[in-house]
Amino acid sequence: MEIAASRPNRTSASTDMGGTFDEAGVGGFGLEALGFRLRASDMAPRTVRRSMKPVDVVRVGPLHDARERRQDVAAAEEPLEIRLQGSTFVVTMRTPGADRELAVGLLVSERVIAGPEDIGTIRHCGGATDEGAENLLDVMLVGAAAVRAEAALGGRRLVTTTSACGVCGRRSIDELMQDVPPVTGRWAMAAAVVAALPGRLRGGQTLFDETGGLHAAGLFDRHGTPVAVAEDVGRHNAVDKVVGAQLLGERWPLPDLALFVSGRTSFEIVQKAVVAGIPIVGAVSAPSSLAIELARAAGVTLLGFVRDDTFNIYTGEERVAGR
Repeated sequence: MEIAASRPNRTSASTDMGGTFDEAGVGGFGLEALGFRLRASDMAPRTVRRSMKPVDVVRVGPLHDARERRQDVAAAEEPLEIRLQGSTFVVTMRTPGADRELAVGLLVSERVIAGPEDIGTIRHCGGATDEGAENLLDVMLVGAAAVRAEAALGGRRLVTTTSACGVCGRRSIDELMQDVPPVTGRWAMAAAVVAALPGRLRGGQTLFDETGGLHAAGLFDRHGTPVAVAEDVGRHNAVDKVVGAQLLGERWPLPDLALFVSGRTSFEIVQKAVVAGIPIVGAVSAPSSLAIELARAAGVTLLGFVRDDTFNIYTGEERVAGR
């Protein structure tokens, strides 16, 4: 498997999780890289510039009669065109950074990629100075995955997915879940560990600290230790980034990890977890009714309203231990 960017002279630095990142985006790899818990001050300058954009704001004071003009930063949102075998597969809106991981996670959830062996090359398109090259990513698959790619391209309507939309452009939910085996991980997470997950996820949201405008997803072991945390304007994109990083690191599937997300849990978040074999999914807010139905059918433990040391168990109570 070759992971490459079109630009030469890439700069890199170490993350605080033992991986690497580069100017092409947060979470560049070194296939040993497992996560994205980066301090903004540690990032390569180009990565920071692409993840955040300067904006001018007028700040209204607490008495509503004082206004101050100042410069702030906003979370970046840009289109990423993902190509399969040179043909456009989807255009998705995302926060730049960890684009390769995002593409791989998306292709896993779309059932195009089944494992690390399916990936030939992942390259940003164009030359180093080509305008927009950083927003074009070409994925070349090998073996049976190349055949699946052709079928996926033929059966997919070209869409632009927004940062609020996860599973888009497929013909039906049944197609997405066809032949996906039920989740089998039988371990349990202590209730106290579950209750601590929001704080541990929040500790990895360095770009949120700067912008206040990003969702996060994290993978945690049974002790609540973070394995990977990613941020994006789209919650589903953040999930794709952490899942894709694990596959690129050749750690696959993920029956020994739990997924925790900021905000709510919708169907596509649970679907991505099921395809990755993740047995526990939790969130700060509520799940949708369809997310609950899918979790129950697939054997996933689904947790919601995890906050203030309490939470709800919607499905799979047996995976939540006492203290």
